[in-house]
Amino acid sequence: MERKKYIIISVIVISISIIALIGTSYALLTMSIEGEKEISLTAGILKVDFSEGNNINLENAAPISDNEGLKTTPYTFTITNTGNIDAYYHISLEEDSNNTLSNRYVKMKMTGSNGYDSGIIKVNNYGEGTFEIRGEDILSPNDKVTYTLYMWLDEEADNSAQGKIYQSKIVVESFDRESNSPNSPMLDDGMIAVKYENNNWVKADRTNINSDWYNYDELKWANAVTVSESTRETYLNASNGTVISMDDIETMWVWIPRYSYSIGSEDGTNYYGKQGTFLDITPTQALPGEIDVKFVSENTKDRGSAKYLVSDGIKDNSWYTPDAFTFGDQEIRGIWVGKFETSSSNPSATNGGGNTTELDPMIKPNVTSWRSINVSNAFNVSLKMNDSNNRYGFNERTDTHMMKNSEWGTVAYLSQSKYGKLGNTNFTGANKEVYVNKSDGYITGCSYGTPSNSNTDYGCQYQYNVDINGTGASTTGNVYGVYDMSGGSWEYMMANYNDIVGGSGFTTMPESKYYDKYTSDNINTACTDNECLSHVLSETVYWYYDACNMVTEVYPWLLRGANLNASRQGIFMFTNGTATGAGYDGGSFRLVSSIGGSI
Repeated sequence: MERKKYIIISVIVISISIIALIGTSYALLTMSIEGEKEISLTAGILKVDFSEGNNINLENAAPISDNEGLKTTPYTFTITNTGNIDAYYHISLEEDSNNTLSNRYVKMKMTGSNGYDSGIIKVNNYGEGTFEIRGEDILSPNDKVTYTLYMWLDEEADNSAQGKIYQSKIVVESFDRESNSPNSPMLDDGMIAVKYENNNWVKADRTNINSDWYNYDELKWANAVTVSESTRETYLNASNGTVISMDDIETMWVWIPRYSYSIGSEDGTNYYGKQGTFLDITPTQALPGEIDVKFVSENTKDRGSAKYLVSDGIKDNSWYTPDAFTFGDQEIRGIWVGKFETSSSNPSATNGGGNTTELDPMIKPNVTSWRSINVSNAFNVSLKMNDSNNRYGFNERTDTHMMKNSEWGTVAYLSQSKYGKLGNTNFTGANKEVYVNKSDGYITGCSYGTPSNSNTDYGCQYQYNVDINGTGASTTGNVYGVYDMSGGSWEYMMANYNDIVGGSGFTTMPESKYYDKYTSDNINTACTDNECLSHVLSETVYWYYDACNMVTEVYPWLLRGANLNASRQGIFMFTNGTATGAGYDGGSFRLVSSIGGSI
């Protein structure tokens, strides 16, 4: 299922020169397309036609407004599929390494005859280097699409732009991939791919893409483990199929591949997902429907509405790539999520660990979760996995951290798609909801055998690997999903109201890539006066009737999942707290690992 690129067509130089004026006036812009008339390139089954007749030519034009920029002469090109199979492609701008003009002064917009509209964008929205202006798309045999590209100098360009040069070229990249296949998991040096076989976790073949390590179409999410230092080399060198003892496992992880999503509305008013093939009734708040998901590469970052009207179908601008797949300034292929709530290296300690950084984090089933730890200590023990010579075998590519609210969202949305528990035909009706963990001992991976309820018959009724009653508490309805996302202990998120540290233990907030900042206690405007798409807030509020309380100035930290005493537990439930580690049964936390670099 690994994507294989086979051709890059690099054509047409866009040259922008900035000519200085006398005095303090703004710079002028000269932009032209270089090349012969009727350029036509064919590679594989894609043919790309460029016509000089639609040159971008803005000689002696000063920096202009967006409205004026969209009135300039655009440049057009057409891509045609000349073969007899589907062709996959995306389009980017590749910047010249000798540029002297900062790309922050350049604006552009591209539209396509297929309905694509990039909106007005700046070259540096996604960082320096290659900039993608059209995400992954597909052309059927004999189909063609024409794109129109506008480019202009931002009216905010000042005298620092005088005498500078900016050049880039359009790159059309075609690749061979299985339709909608997920990005293959990235394993750190200490991680071992595993599958579940004969009631054991066994070493899986990570090198053969046709192996049965994972298959998201069959709700089999990729799993991996780390083991104790004393057994690591033995297991790393063991043959595929070797049983990995739970006594040797220290952490367990589930791969969430990068995707884009959209939430449908059956009536044009309420966005509760679509009925699809998984519900026999129109979706409601009490029983929401399918969230549409398409897997995408790290080169795709959709920024659409994340909504669509089911009767009209999904449009190009309906898709949204979750914020969690952007980590700092890096676009990542996916994230590893802790399979269970975090436990400690001494789970028999009070509260499974308590408010300390002296213990090490673990991720295992059938142990007491680590609770009553304040947010700063939970954050710091999570970062211990990144230390040199750490006990887990992770190298410098790994950035393991405390889960953000947006990262929780990637798991929740995928669970409510055809690739998650919603798509599991072993469950119907209300049982599509992730089952609750009501263990009064806060034992990880437990299941009550039913969805959210207010019963007080506590205990670990079913362990995580018991079919249906136990596995119903996972995000897939089988053993390959993520557990403890409904019930268990409250889980503190690295998600905060306006950098108010509260009782978290922080004196100042950490680096911005490690937390989600919400600037309003209004759920509809919490992301700098905008709706927080992909954050499991306004989009899924009260789904399954899960309770929702937004962060505030007094209670600035977000918690998810609920505990055994809550009247409504659930994967879409959230509330607020002070992050002292004292309330809400102490509060637990979850780990996420982002791995950079090549596979």
